[in-house]
Amino acid sequence: MDDRLQALLLGILEGLTEFIPVSSTGHLILASELLGFRGEGSVAFKIAIQFGAILAILVVYRRLFREVLGGLVDRQAGAIAFTRNILLGFLPAMVVGVFAYSAIRVLLETPLVVAVMLIAGGVLLLVLDRRLKTPRVRSVEAMPTRTALGIGLVQCIAMIPGVSRSGATIMGGLLMGLDRRTAAEFSFFLAVPTMLAATVYALWAERANLDFDQLGLIAIGFGAAFLAALVVVKGLVAFVGRHGFAPFAWYRIALGSIALVWLIGR
Repeated sequence: MDDRLQALLLGILEGLTEFIPVSSTGHLILASELLGFRGEGSVAFKIAIQFGAILAILVVYRRLFREVLGGLVDRQAGAIAFTRNILLGFLPAMVVGVFAYSAIRVLLETPLVVAVMLIAGGVLLLVLDRRLKTPRVRSVEAMPTRTALGIGLVQCIAMIPGVSRSGATIMGGLLMGLDRRTAAEFSFFLAVPTMLAATVYALWAERANLDFDQLGLIAIGFGAAFLAALVVVKGLVAFVGRHGFAPFAWYRIALGSIALVWLIGR
């Protein structure tokens, strides 16, 4: 299959899975293995196109971000609390990501880890979705600082491919007393600085492995991920409010089981 078509398909897959708790990185690793999309630039590709999906957040929530920026200028308490919580949530991933990049890079090329973590994460998601606490926090700006930092620490677990960044942060938020909508939206907003930093760092760290053609493939995947993510972001919060996270948990378990059988038996 042509490399550009592979990049397009992987970009669409990234956009469709980035914000649901099924591990977009895990999907990219398994799909890359299936398509034979490998090479020195493939690690940077898998990381960088995720920021294409993240840009969809800036579009869908553009009014909110404009209000926050205006509120920061006017020193409004709500805007300051919102920004503080996002930065606190981002801090652990920034620190851990720098020191653990080499280990993360190895895991990004290990499909078997993805299969196992998809199953384990699905089981945990089922358990947690049925044992939720009564929500105490119903907006990002109302979150205590320790909650924002705690969710940031949980996000670091998602550096293991197959765990799911959105799944880890959403479940962490629910366990810490956020309602479903706030947990999902905080996961969205937290992704912006996290994936921007990851993309910049990955492109810099992998610069020796990137040529013009590989940068072109990243651009194709980036654009496809952005467009596909626009569709998902608009409907995810409403879907979760009606159905919870159980459908995603069962999907993870099914996909992980199929992948495990395939990887072991090939």
